[in-house]
Amino acid sequence: MKILAINNTKFTAQDNKKNVGLQTISINNSNDKSLGNFALGSSTLGVYNKAFINFKGYSGDLAPAKRLFWLLAGTDEIQVSEFAKQNLFKSGNTGWKKWVNISPEDLLKKSAKEAIEMICTLNNTREIPSHIPTPNYGDRWGRRANYIEINPRTIAYTQGDKKDEGLLNLIKLMPAIPPSPDRFANCVILSQLYPSMHNDGRIGNASLYSINLLSGISKNLTSEKLYRNGEKMKDVELVKAFNDLAHFRGLKTGMRMPLSAGQIQVEGRPFDWYNHEKAFIDSCVDAVDMGFDAIYFDSAKHIGGYDMGNYCGEGALPNFKQMQYITSQIRERTGRNDISLIGEKCNNDPRYKDMGLTAGTDWGGADSREHVLHEYKNQKYTDEYAAGPDVSNDNDNGSMSFEQRRNRIHNAINGYEDTNFKLPAYMQMSDIFPLTPYSNTHEEMLISTNRSAFGDSDIESNYNNIFNTSDSAKNYKQGVYDEFLNVLYSA
Repeated sequence: MKILAINNTKFTAQDNKKNVGLQTISINNSNDKSLGNFALGSSTLGVYNKAFINFKGYSGDLAPAKRLFWLLAGTDEIQVSEFAKQNLFKSGNTGWKKWVNISPEDLLKKSAKEAIEMICTLNNTREIPSHIPTPNYGDRWGRRANYIEINPRTIAYTQGDKKDEGLLNLIKLMPAIPPSPDRFANCVILSQLYPSMHNDGRIGNASLYSINLLSGISKNLTSEKLYRNGEKMKDVELVKAFNDLAHFRGLKTGMRMPLSAGQIQVEGRPFDWYNHEKAFIDSCVDAVDMGFDAIYFDSAKHIGGYDMGNYCGEGALPNFKQMQYITSQIRERTGRNDISLIGEKCNNDPRYKDMGLTAGTDWGGADSREHVLHEYKNQKYTDEYAAGPDVSNDNDNGSMSFEQRRNRIHNAINGYEDTNFKLPAYMQMSDIFPLTPYSNTHEEMLISTNRSAFGDSDIESNYNNIFNTSDSAKNYKQGVYDEFLNVLYSA
């Protein structure tokens, strides 16, 4: 057994080949704040990491969230966020699971460094753990989770026609997203991880229903500014840091994957399911290896030619046997039986469980708690797969009233008698942080804009114009927070 330590944090690992005894290596850089020392410590520990430690999903990278903070701040000293402490949501009622009640546009104006300090303050710590495991809700957590899809391109840093830093800005919003309840997970789903086929990282027609595989991470999400003293954070490493910080907040994470062949490219070339099945699987496996816990498959309802009269995608879909193979390969190659594979508009037909999915969406009539309870009872005692209601989905046109939207949230996350068999629920960022009345979720999926009142120079006005800043929207958000609070410690 070896015990390794950096910044006074100890790692324990077992050598499977032989008994190597006990040893402690301490690399304490708390008094030296240069990035070079962090890199030296990481490199030294990395040698032992490769030999003795295999943290599934990190591919040899060490402590990406700690490294991100170092690059942002030039120090490993995390300050207590008084701003977070002063803006807690009903702190006396939320117990140890805290979040802030701050407008999203105001959070986006903070720095990513401040956001990480808020996250640590909410967790009652001044240290980012070197290894952050995903919250443990068992292998079947995805069958009863609350999924919240967030479009990182919408909230990205926007200057002129360029969009980037979507992940850093999502980290800024993270303190205001309620952490998971005791008995089931809240899971943040990214609308995008890999590049779109056109205008990636730019405003304009850049549909997130398209994807270019094996072409790195979307420029909407990444940052060119994460460097210090000659050290630069890789795009994949930033994704891992995001996942670590979300897990540290008690959230699960996931990403959207289109299935329609006409909406997919591989390194800029047209996709087909005969020649590029492996590239698709590789991309799913890579996402899980970066720390994601879930994959949301767009158009999954129509796999195998099912109900094609209502199919709105472009191009062929995988057949039934192919999808069975895809889901089994994702689990086998990642070694994770706990990942959640979600199908858009998949109902309670056994075919979806049989193809290896965990959850289906848009099933159960969220306007009525009785309808949700009816479906709960129909699917109770089956813990492999369940289809649950949408509060809203990516086709939301913004026409729902705040009253209707909150009622749907209430029904979707409360429609059960036994938490072990709660139906999965799906919602959008706008269900928690209402978008400006001049926009809606579906438009945000298709077109990327710059809302700045003065073009290049006014970054903050872009943030102001993303969200609905009216008093009624703020009151609605308070009510939504109350809904999440009411299930926080569900029996």
